[in-house]
Amino acid sequence: MPSPSSRRAILRGHFLECLHPRPPGAGPAADFARTCTGCGDCARACPECIILRDRDGLPVLDMASGACTFCGACARACPAGALEPGTPFPWRVAAGPDCLEATGTQCRACEDFCDASAIRFRPQTGGRALPVIDADSCTGCGACIAPCPAGALAPVPLIPETRPC
Repeated sequence: MPSPSSRRAILRGHFLECLHPRPPGAGPAADFARTCTGCGDCARACPECIILRDRDGLPVLDMASGACTFCGACARACPAGALEPGTPFPWRVAAGPDCLEATGTQCRACEDFCDASAIRFRPQTGGRALPVIDADSCTGCGACIAPCPAGALAPVPLIPETRPC
């Protein structure tokens, strides 16, 4: 059964609505949409200033602007209880085909910014190397996304509810 937000998107003509990461502590999409009031307290509390609003006025993480430190300030600021501390963050990072290394251009920016050391480069023929992201080590913080000059990295859900952007 589709979530209420996806039904709304279909009725508005947004057939390929993308799923963006919610702040840490958010539960399943339908439960979060029902519980969150859209007050914006989580965004104001975020020291990294990476919480924005989606079309429905609900908070999403803008990892192209910076990384989430999982400090919990957003969850502590949530008066509705939509963000619960200790809820596992169900997002990781994946590399797309636009990676500069795939074209033979030397770049290791994502590896340099990954504090969890979850990104390694596997050598390929022709002097190229492709990024390999260890899903067990990756926290999903997004520290590697903003510094990528090609925009080849994106957050992906561990359990897809809809199409990631």
